[in-house]
Amino acid sequence: MKPLNSSEAMTVVKESITQIVPDADFDGVGPDDKFRDALELDSLDFLSLVEILSERTGARIDEDDYPELTTLADTVAFLVKRTR
Repeated sequence: MKPLNSSEAMTVVKESITQIVPDADFDGVGPDDKFRDALELDSLDFLSLVEILSERTGARIDEDDYPELTTLADTVAFLVKRTR
């Protein structure tokens, strides 16, 4: 597993969301906005996102971790911490 910096983690997060929501518009989503609401991800979409993030980063993401994956900034910080 390669350690990620914030920029790399943000790229992974956005690319992963785009796999689920191909027309995701990140211009209207600030780093501290709840992206599930802003991008209209339902619970199945969110689970798919967790799976893709885990596969792409090698980071283990448990159900207990889900509250840390609510905003883009939180998700990036989680991945940076988890891939160290």
